Amino acid sequence: MADYKNIKGFNIQYLDSDPPNPIEGQMWFNSTTQTLKGAEVGGAPVGTWASGGDLNTARAAGTGAGTQTTALSIAGSSPGGRATNVESYNGSSWTEITDVNTARNELGGSGTQTAAIIMGGYQTPAPNIVGFTETWNGTSWTEVADLNTARNELNQSMGTQTANLVASGNSSTSPVTFVESWNGTSWTEVADVNTSRLLLGEIGTQTAGLVFGGYNPGAGAIESKTESWNGTSWTEVNDMNVGRDRIFGAGVQTDGLAYGGRLPPSPPAGVTGTTESWNGTSWTEVADMATARYNQSSAGTGTAALAAGGNAPPNVATTEEWNAPPISIKTFTTS
Repeated sequence: MADYKNIKGFNIQYLDSDPPNPIEGQMWFNSTTQTLKGAEVGGAPVGTWASGGDLNTARAAGTGAGTQTTALSIAGSSPGGRATNVESYNGSSWTEITDVNTARNELGGSGTQTAAIIMGGYQTPAPNIVGFTETWNGTSWTEVADLNTARNELNQSMGTQTANLVASGNSSTSPVTFVESWNGTSWTEVADVNTSRLLLGEIGTQTAGLVFGGYNPGAGAIESKTESWNGTSWTEVNDMNVGRDRIFGAGVQTDGLAYGGRLPPSPPAGVTGTTESWNGTSWTEVADMATARYNQSSAGTGTAALAAGGNAPPNVATTEEWNAPPISIKTFTTS
């Protein structure tokens, strides 16, 4: 009969503490805790949210860019009205940096901490719904070419500062299915999404994107639908478990995270901290956020995401960090 060494290639170790970097299938006896332990696959099912540093200004309905430890929280709404504020995150604290040129909320955006792009949104002076686009070079914001269709009720966009995609939203006349692609210089209309919706989550790249959730005004309902983009067309894929709008996400088309949002009925009863992980095929509910919220800024990946600010309500400054380690440690017990 095969033993553990023949199956896994190593013996069960006798250690005074857990190894710092165990590998899948490794087993050891922890002499300090007198327990037998092993390493198994981790990932989203064992992911958890933890507190990060608070924003300097509580804001909602802005957008984000970057990674969990090098992020931006951009514009939005504060108690004083629509904001130009931009804050930069270093993994522990936020610092106010150069403001955007146009105060707005419900805008789209993505990119990195030193090369971001924002577009659309709602400003206070008429015309309220705008197509303004701005790019960030790590020092200053520059106005560049407008969207072809001005729109607000966006949350995010997909891609980088020079290769971006933004889907749906609300124009001055009606909700739209329009999708526009950015080449670093100008916007071009490409294939529409299948379902018109507002306040949806958008993750991925210009050629491999994913949109999910949102509010479908045609149906008068909050959506759970998910659509995948291959650079040419949109395909409906598996729905979310929990439909919601004002939802944000992080990650790519094959490994993403969706978190927070509003459920029907509208707030306060409809605020949620529900988190779902996407593996490229289906959504799985995982650990909830500590603070239920919607309209938060987001950044990061499906295994290392960031949620900053948002509306609980009221607007909050709290930040949460999502981590899903590739390996989890299991303590073996008898029953």
